[in-house]
Amino acid sequence: MVSRLVISRVLADELVTHASDDLPNECCGIIAGRDGIATRVLRTANSESSPFMYVMDPGEQMRVMDEIDDAGEDLLAIYHSHTRSAAYPSRTDVDLAFYAKPLYVIVSVAELESPEIRAFTISRDAPQGEQIEERPVEIG
Repeated sequence: MVSRLVISRVLADELVTHASDDLPNECCGIIAGRDGIATRVLRTANSESSPFMYVMDPGEQMRVMDEIDDAGEDLLAIYHSHTRSAAYPSRTDVDLAFYAKPLYVIVSVAELESPEIRAFTISRDAPQGEQIEERPVEIG
């Protein structure tokens, strides 16, 4: 399990750009890397095309995961944006958190001039109140 995310300013900016590009809908994708250090951001399509939720296109998700495996990298995080709310998991985000090991990164562009990037572990099977745990994000 990844305990923190270290991401360069370039990759963090790429997350914010993806979130801005997909407005008014939520964006989604995967962050690849090694040892908790992000090496690249891989965009996927939000098959819901919705400002309220995301679902990664299954074909793209499998292609990206295979690409990460082939490169000897790890799936560090699954990311998506919040277009109108803070970078904190919603009830829907918890319900759709199917993977236990990667982080869930949320990019809030509710205030475009000050976007927010936060990371969490989500254990949807844990008791209420214990499902979400914030993890540090180091940008630099």
